[in-house]
Order: sequence, then C-alpha cells, then structure tokens
Amino acid sequence: MRSHLTQTVCVSAAFRYRQRHVGQGQRVTLVACGGALRGYRVAMARQLLTGRLALRPWTADDAAAALGAYGDAQVARWLAPAMDRVQDPDAMRLVLQQWVAEDARMLAPAGRWAIELRQDQRLIGGATLLPLPPDEEFEIGWQFHPDAWGHGYATETGLALARWAFEQGIEQVIAVVRPANTRAVATVRRIGMEWVGETEKYHNLRLQVFRLRPGDLATPPR
Repeated sequence: MRSHLTQTVCVSAAFRYRQRHVGQGQRVTLVACGGALRGYRVAMARQLLTGRLALRPWTADDAAAALGAYGDAQVARWLAPAMDRVQDPDAMRLVLQQWVAEDARMLAPAGRWAIELRQDQRLIGGATLLPLPPDEEFEIGWQFHPDAWGHGYATETGLALARWAFEQGIEQVIAVVRPANTRAVATVRRIGMEWVGETEKYHNLRLQVFRLRPGDLATPPR
C-alpha cells in the first residue's frame, strides 16, 4: 500500500490552491494565506502534517511541555549548536519568545516548529530548518522528549522538513551530527542522507555532515 504524507503550507496568494505529489507518495497541499513577502518569497510554513505528527509554530504557552525535551540532559548533551539544559519553565518561555520573534522574520523554507502527536495533540519535541553559516546550507534538525524516542518520529520529521525545503526549490539539505550520537546517525541514514565528511566549521564543534537531495528520495510505485 502506498503511504501518503500530507503537508499543509502557507504560500503566496498568487498560488491560491493546488496540490502536488512528490517522493514516496507524499501529497503536498498548498493553501493561500497572509504574510507573503515580495514576489514568490513566502513566510515560513504555518503547519506541516505527516501521518502521525503535526509540526506547527511555537508559542510561549508551550514552555512547560517544551521543557520536557530541552530541559532534559539526555537531549541537551547532543545539541548542535551547544545549548545548556533549560532549567525551568520561565527560562523555557524566554527561549520560546526569542524563537517566535526570530521566526516572524524568516522566509520559507526556514523555520522552527513544535512537534505534536496528531492523535492527542501532545507536544513531544521541536524541529528546525535553518540556514547554517558559513555556507548558508539549510540544516534540518529535531529534538524529542526521551519518552518519544524509538517510535520513528525523528525520521518522519526529517523527511517532512526535507520535502518542504525541496518544494520551495532548495537543492539539498544537510544534517550535522556529533560523532558519538549513534542514534542520530542511524536516523539520518534511515532518511536516506549521504555522509559527506567530518568538519569543525559549524558551531565550533567537530561534526559529521550528511546531505539529502531531491533525487535521493524514493519515488512512489506505479
């Protein structure tokens, strides 16, 4: 059976409404909404939907739930760029307020999203698609509460971010992983990303670099 992954994204009103089908039977739904900037450059996607997950914008009210991921030492130890474990809900709220302000200035495909389970709207983590200095390559990333590990959510999130980026014309996305983070290495390989080397030019850390291009995604069976 062909699996379908549906994305609902915010686009310029010039596009109005259309649907496309891309790799692995994914259906991308584009709907007109406000916030588009000059020409066809558009604001970050308001929501990306997969079979099990909803990636939607952060709000400051997510602080308590977000702390379950960003306040956990098991999560913080692997973050790149390095980020101290968030200590309490007030500190988490300040971080989220900063992210919300930054997201308001971002253009597609860049963004940060909270990740919820569609079944019960439980917040289980966060996702990022951001230009990475010094090359400005688009980096995909995700952080999950440890209780959500081992269910394939990271793979599902990474594919959704990559497909959204490719839909916007990005030629490749990358992921950077700390060498000892075997769980993340396994995830990027499941996504289909290719190892391209090790570098210290990102985040002042020694990191493994992986990339994914549109042609690396499997095409749906005919």
